[in-house]
Amino acid sequence: MPIQVDHDERREKIVNAAIRVLGERGFANFSLRAVSDRLGGSVTLVTHYFPSREALLVRMLELTLEDARSTQQELAAIEDPHDRLEAAVRYFLPIDEEALAIERARVALASHREVEPSIQQYLDLIDPVMRELIRAAIQDFIGRHRLEATVDLIRLWTSGVVLSTIEHPDLWTPERQTQALHHFMNLIDLPVAAR
Repeated sequence: MPIQVDHDERREKIVNAAIRVLGERGFANFSLRAVSDRLGGSVTLVTHYFPSREALLVRMLELTLEDARSTQQELAAIEDPHDRLEAAVRYFLPIDEEALAIERARVALASHREVEPSIQQYLDLIDPVMRELIRAAIQDFIGRHRLEATVDLIRLWTSGVVLSTIEHPDLWTPERQTQALHHFMNLIDLPVAAR
């Protein structure tokens, strides 16, 4: 009897392994062979679903964008604007192992943006979606004249926490990130803008 394979599950495992390899080894050592080694299988296991490194990167991008859009819908369902803002900021923090692995992979990609044009294109597609997620979370707080500056502030703060956590994971524990998040929220506690 043939073995039943869940192809969606297999693709997901490959992408998760790719994220880990990219984050742990960096872009220079990111290959289909490295991903297959991580999975404990042959390269054909990976190439059956992703014929090239580029195809795997494209799928990683698609998943990132899908996750951000799904999160934006979840945020829209949060009625209290302060809770919505805190949930949006929390989304960007590498507060668990999966989020940390994703952020390590993103930083590994960003460090090669000048070498690989496709990486710059990848990052150029992601940033507007992430900014829109923040914008949607804070639009109840401020007028249009301060909206983009506040999006910039939140994006910079979360990026700083991400980089600090990648550099010093033992120091920037989930508990410390949560404390910093609460302090940040108190600092930017904006009144809900009149519409």
